[in-house]
Amino acid sequence: MGSGFVFEPPSDEELEDDIHSGDDNAPESAWDFAAYSEAVAEEHARRHTTSVDQKIHKLRQQRVVSLPNDSDSDSDSESNKQEDYKPDEGDDDENDVVESDKPFFAAAEGVSYQAKSFLELNLSRPLLRACEALGYSKPTPIQAACIPLAMAGRDICASAITGSGKTAAFSLPTLERLLYRPKRVPAIRVLILTPTRELAVQVHSMIEKLAQFTDIRCCLIVGGLSNKVQEAALRSMPDAVVATPGRMIDHLRNSMSVDLDDLAVLILDEADRLLELGFNAEIQELVHMCSKRRQTMLFSATMTEEVAELVKLSLKKPLRLSADPSAQRPAALTEEVVRIRRMREAHYEAVLLALCSKTFTSKVIIFSGTKLAAHRLKILFGLAGLKAAEIHSHLTQAQRLDSLELFRKQEVDFLIATDVAARGLDIAGIRTVINYACPRDLTTYVHRVGRTARAGREGYAVTFVTDNDRSLLKAIAKKAGSRLKSRIVAEESINKWAQTIEQMEDQVATILREEKEEMALRKAEMEAAKAENMIEHREEIFSRPKKTWFITEKEKNLIAKEGYSETKKNSGNVVVSAQQAEDLKLKEKRKREREKNLPRKKRRKLEAEREMLEEENESDDSEGENKKSKKDKSGIPLVEVAYRKAKAIKAGKKAQDGGKNIKKMGKKAAQPQSRTDEMQELFLTDMSEKRGKKNLQHVQKKSRNSFKSKSRYKRR
Repeated sequence: MGSGFVFEPPSDEELEDDIHSGDDNAPESAWDFAAYSEAVAEEHARRHTTSVDQKIHKLRQQRVVSLPNDSDSDSDSESNKQEDYKPDEGDDDENDVVESDKPFFAAAEGVSYQAKSFLELNLSRPLLRACEALGYSKPTPIQAACIPLAMAGRDICASAITGSGKTAAFSLPTLERLLYRPKRVPAIRVLILTPTRELAVQVHSMIEKLAQFTDIRCCLIVGGLSNKVQEAALRSMPDAVVATPGRMIDHLRNSMSVDLDDLAVLILDEADRLLELGFNAEIQELVHMCSKRRQTMLFSATMTEEVAELVKLSLKKPLRLSADPSAQRPAALTEEVVRIRRMREAHYEAVLLALCSKTFTSKVIIFSGTKLAAHRLKILFGLAGLKAAEIHSHLTQAQRLDSLELFRKQEVDFLIATDVAARGLDIAGIRTVINYACPRDLTTYVHRVGRTARAGREGYAVTFVTDNDRSLLKAIAKKAGSRLKSRIVAEESINKWAQTIEQMEDQVATILREEKEEMALRKAEMEAAKAENMIEHREEIFSRPKKTWFITEKEKNLIAKEGYSETKKNSGNVVVSAQQAEDLKLKEKRKREREKNLPRKKRRKLEAEREMLEEENESDDSEGENKKSKKDKSGIPLVEVAYRKAKAIKAGKKAQDGGKNIKKMGKKAAQPQSRTDEMQELFLTDMSEKRGKKNLQHVQKKSRNSFKSKSRYKRR
């Protein structure tokens, strides 16, 4: 991994020394993804399927598509053209962008963020030896601040920029404490929770490397891998467990002799992402299962309001450490934008292939918005002769880890991924991050571009921006400042790749059709195997205890009833579950963040429209407050109101054309009165008219002198 976690770039003398020294003293890598699952070839053989690469190779042999050759054209210099970013006419208003909230963490008093070596941090010899083997020479600021406090048993909330060594910051003090554990009593003493499986594999690999000269055992508990193997590993009582929340709760509830009664340390890595993915209820359940006398540590590059609530729930007098501003990018990062105008939106893929075939040719991560788009890009790259791997939730765990291992070993030049790979993954040597799909907010952008320019190395971040993403572009330009560049891709190269993609469409459709057929056959085989097992092992299957979850059906119904009163106005009188209520809160939060980045005029217009809607709803409520059948209309969007009015007007016109009499819904039809009521009403109106005439005559008879002048009250 090179001189990992060292911010200062090496000098020329150090580089020369490294070149002359050779590979004898080269530090070993902390990550090894291949050791955690079976080979992908074995998996395909067991499932009777073929890989995408095999399908692409077969089609390329059958039909050769002529690929554009950039060396023949004169557009070499144009395709690599880079210039300073110049905002459009409406983008230069400083007040258009609302700055994000202040950093969540304030620096703790008396905490040192500097240390010359790991020896100053009072670590044991086995850990110092492991750090030397991994090439860690100088602690980063977050490591220098966290390690002494964590070794003292303090609760910590730590925030630092991506690539600053947060994994080692909580692994080293935890292992130091485990060296002095009571070895006669085996128990699970450390639990580390991560949002994604790949990040859990990486953290587990890191701990294994740091603990290689000790007797500390660590276990990996994630979905997608063998449940029985993990259950046996937990029963052996390892010292530390790295897990994802769902699978850990499954084992705690349904595996025998597994508990967290003796837990000493709980660590939440990428805490904001854990809560963002909907693990709030699972995290709270795990916190309640843990011992109350534990030490809790939260780590992330960004912190949110939900994390603040979790801090109040699970931490005791925590120290808040922030080594760097939460939204800061590394200093060696060069940020670029590629403006995709409306006329070029159809050639999105052609622009990407033109960039990857000429400018950014190796060690590139491409972030796609959806797994379907990522898979299509993988097929296009393969047909174009570019070595690429993909990682998203549609693949099996073995395939995902194999893709990471191929990219780590540089057997492929491109890794096409969704936001699964946006958090925590530290693969050495990544030169470029391409945001093919523009991120939703600035936080996601920070984590994506944090995959490159790590530990003081240089890197590039290229973002494709359309006219609909102007608000995010302004936020990026405000944060990056003068470092933001604009990249222009040659028109000739884009047109050539667009023609090539059109020729490939038949081959792409053939591959997708073959995969669909294989999936249908695989599903039929699984159903047949399930039926055979049910017939053959019926008694054994029904004798097993039924699996449980931490929320029963009765509790789910109670939560739904509680959520009904809270979400009645927003959800249109529909009962929602706790998970759906969390999703609604997340959507509202993202909506508020998007509104913050809108221009000032649009924000004021939205606020005015919302105030008008609230006034209308208040007037409707005041008119019908005594009527129980009156429906609450608060919280209805303006678009919905306009749509209903337009629909009512259209129905009225249609009824008038048909010759029907239309009754207004707002006013009730007049009911026929009886004769006595009619006479009584006439009598009352006649009497009120007479009284009015008498009052007028009385006023006219009064003289002008009856009212005394007010001038006598004035001061003379």
